[in-house]
Amino acid sequence: MATEKISTEEEVLDTDHAEQRVYELGFHLDPELPETEVKKSYQALRDLIAGKGTVIAEGEPTKIPLAYTISRTETGVGRRDFDSAFFCWIAYEVTGADHAEVVAAANEEKRIIRFLDLRTTKEEAKHSEEMQAIFAQMANDDVAPEEETVSETELDAALKEVV
Repeated sequence: MATEKISTEEEVLDTDHAEQRVYELGFHLDPELPETEVKKSYQALRDLIAGKGTVIAEGEPTKIPLAYTISRTETGVGRRDFDSAFFCWIAYEVTGADHAEVVAAANEEKRIIRFLDLRTTKEEAKHSEEMQAIFAQMANDDVAPEEETVSETELDAALKEVV
């Protein structure tokens, strides 16, 4: 996820926030949610984004361990610590005003533990999607095949053949 610094000149030229820009929203959803609720939360945010602009690339929810514990204080519950989460991301193109609405919606979604929204480019977003597909394939290739179980009788017979 790369970022691009917005210059003062760009801000002055786009005072009404009408220019389309590309952003990438990465977010962690509560790991204790049932998968159906995770998909609903993800889809609701995706639908909001698609209604405001164009979805460029995305990574659907995947449960991951977190690099560090995220703590959050919740009303009525107290402090909750998270060591894992469902990670998802959406790269999208919208105007500045619509971008503000997307960020506000992510901020209001109580199922989101933490999110990050960055300005990026279409090329970088497509690259992120390609890399995700490569990493998913590598993870599938690393899954060890099931070990064959051999009975003691078969082992004894194989050993007798060798000797």
